[in-house]
Amino acid sequence: MNNDFPRILTLLRKERGLSQKKAAEDLGVSQALLSHYEKGIRECGLEFVVRAADYYQVSCDYLLGRSPDRTGATISVEDIPEPDAAGKENRLRGSLLPTLNKKLLANSLNVIFGELQKCNHKNLTAEISAYLSVSVYKAFRLLYSANAKNPQGMFAAPENLYNGLADAVQSIAQANAACLAGGEKAGDMEGLEKGTAPVMTPDTIAKDYPLFAASLMNLIQNTENRMGMKKKD
Repeated sequence: MNNDFPRILTLLRKERGLSQKKAAEDLGVSQALLSHYEKGIRECGLEFVVRAADYYQVSCDYLLGRSPDRTGATISVEDIPEPDAAGKENRLRGSLLPTLNKKLLANSLNVIFGELQKCNHKNLTAEISAYLSVSVYKAFRLLYSANAKNPQGMFAAPENLYNGLADAVQSIAQANAACLAGGEKAGDMEGLEKGTAPVMTPDTIAKDYPLFAASLMNLIQNTENRMGMKKKD
C-alpha cells in the first residue's frame, strides 16, 4: 500500500467528525486494526479498500492517492476552467485589493507562459511552473493553517516541515530554471540553445501582450517598492 492511503483514510474520517472507534465499528474492523491502517503500520487487503471507499463515498483511486478527484476522474487540459471563468467561486466580494492583485498576477502569468511558449523548452517550462506552483502551495497552506480546526490530513508534509521543504524545492526549481535559461545543463536536462531565448524589451512586451503588459509592469514596480528599490530617473 502506498503512503497516501493512510493519510487519506485518516483525513476522510476526521472530515466526517467520526471517532476512530465509530469508524472501525462501521467498517467491520477493530479500532486497533484501523489505527494501524491509518498510521501505515499494517497494509489492508483490497476488500477493505473497497469497503472504505463505499463508506466514505469516494473512489478507490482517490483513497489510494491515484486521483485528486474524489470520484476518481482524471483531469485533462480541456477540463481545467479558465482563470476568469464565470461562477460564484470566482467572484471576490468586499475589498478591491484582492481583485486587483489577482488580476495583476493572472495577467503577468499570461506574459510569462507566453514567453515560455516561444522558448519551446519542456524542462524550462516545467521548472518555472514548479517554482510558481510552490508559491501557490505555500500561500494556500498558510491561509488553510490559520484555523487550527482545519484538518491537516489533506497534506502529506507535516506542519512543522512543509515550509522548509517547500523552500528547498522552490530553490532547486529556481536554480534549474536559471541554468536552463542560461543555456547550461541542469542535471540531465539540456539548456536553451544559443540564440533561441526570446528577445524582450518593454516595447516588445507591450506589443506582444497589449492586454497584459501594464499589469506586469505594475507588478514589477510594486515588488521592487517592497524591496526598497526605485528606478533612477
